[in-house]
Amino acid sequence: MCCALCQRAFVVLLIACPLLLVGCPPEPSSSPKTGESGSTLSENADLETESVTDLGESADAETVAETLTDVPEEDGSIPTEPTPTEAPKPSPADEPAASETTDATEPLPTSVMLGEESLYAGIPGEGSLSVEEIRTWLDTPGVHEPLSITLPLGLSLGEKQITGLDENPMTRAKIELGRQLYFDPRLSVDGTISCASCHDPEAGWAAQTQFGVGVNGQTGNRNSPVSFNRILSGPQFWDGRAESLEAQAIGPMANPIEMGNTHDVVVATVKNTEGYRMQMEEIFGADGINIDNVGKAIATFERAVVTGPSPYDYYAAVKPFLDQFPTEEDLADLKEDDAELFAKYEEAKALSEEHAMSESAIRGRDLFFSDKAGCTACHVGANFTDEKYHNLGVGMDAEEPDLGRFAVTGDEKDKGAFKTPTVRNVEFTGPYMHDGSQKTLEEVVEWYAKGGHPNEWLSDKIKKLDLTDQDKQDLVAFMKALSGPFPTVERQRLPE
Repeated sequence: MCCALCQRAFVVLLIACPLLLVGCPPEPSSSPKTGESGSTLSENADLETESVTDLGESADAETVAETLTDVPEEDGSIPTEPTPTEAPKPSPADEPAASETTDATEPLPTSVMLGEESLYAGIPGEGSLSVEEIRTWLDTPGVHEPLSITLPLGLSLGEKQITGLDENPMTRAKIELGRQLYFDPRLSVDGTISCASCHDPEAGWAAQTQFGVGVNGQTGNRNSPVSFNRILSGPQFWDGRAESLEAQAIGPMANPIEMGNTHDVVVATVKNTEGYRMQMEEIFGADGINIDNVGKAIATFERAVVTGPSPYDYYAAVKPFLDQFPTEEDLADLKEDDAELFAKYEEAKALSEEHAMSESAIRGRDLFFSDKAGCTACHVGANFTDEKYHNLGVGMDAEEPDLGRFAVTGDEKDKGAFKTPTVRNVEFTGPYMHDGSQKTLEEVVEWYAKGGHPNEWLSDKIKKLDLTDQDKQDLVAFMKALSGPFPTVERQRLPE
């Protein structure tokens, strides 16, 4: 048995040379198209092959101790603590208009972890937002300052994959404006449909219908993807036709079977609503009331919506300790040799026990990351998606199947290919697949086990799996152990 010093040195070595999460860079996207319902947001998150910061060969025990609030890699190494992502300085168009602040209120913090409730609580008060309340909010020190952000435990491994902040800096004022626009049905042609109609916080930020339901009860042919963890995602929609979250946000407004409006009417509605006009001019400038900036505001709010740590994330944080110090004697040696590192172990262990994974979920985890199940051929990275497009055979037995990504690229290999959805919080987002054809996670597992539906363009990653009934139950249990808390979001406070 190695001494505690040797084991601790091995932990340091693992940190200095982490085995990065497997993944592939996202494919290039095309410009958005309209005319398709029920696909208002992409279900996926961007993935890069490098997902943690390399501490280098100089890492010591003190550095190790600082890493233990994050989620270890699948090789058992302990990655670095999340580093705040500095938002770039806004361009002139993003600079707030000058306004006098009449009190000496302490500026609101500009370094935040996404998921912090104050980001979603809305402007203080009750009922419709008055002009006076909005003016007070806009004059609050700090609301226009670009935020330096970190992501919660688990998602923090993907902080190098954050997208969109260079072009669209995140501020509290912009998050709040985007929140209002996201929940406002006045942006639809008949005042009945908002973004939240198909991407509802109460339905896992998706919809529990097979297809999205738009104005006059119209439906398309695709299931509503989720609108959380979009900060790790580039191209949007099931087929990736929108090159950014900003482009996605404004697409459904002009879609005749979704919100049924026109961009000109949306802009006029915003301009003629005093509370919106004030905010748009303050955030984007005197000439800033246009459809692109409406999209920027909504996209900023959506990027702020993230999932909190799951039982898996807490389990993954303590597992390297259990692997490196498997006996009570080993742990006693660690406590004597490095009290600070031992304290980190105790903290991780307590959190893991408080948010415990079941034995079935732990077995499912081992299967998920194994060649036997092969789930990580596509579901990888901090958000458990490769941000790529695959033909699983879903819907390919139809007389005229939905060809997915092919409609965007025209590339034969993309026929029937759709984006890999995130598996985080997946238990709340059924029905599943791009066509909502599978109602439960059990059905999804069965689909993969049988090897999908054979067709000319079936992904080579889809193969029949030799899974027992217990294996299938364990995989479902693991997917449920990937559920973390959603932030509580104010829905009702909209400009009068």
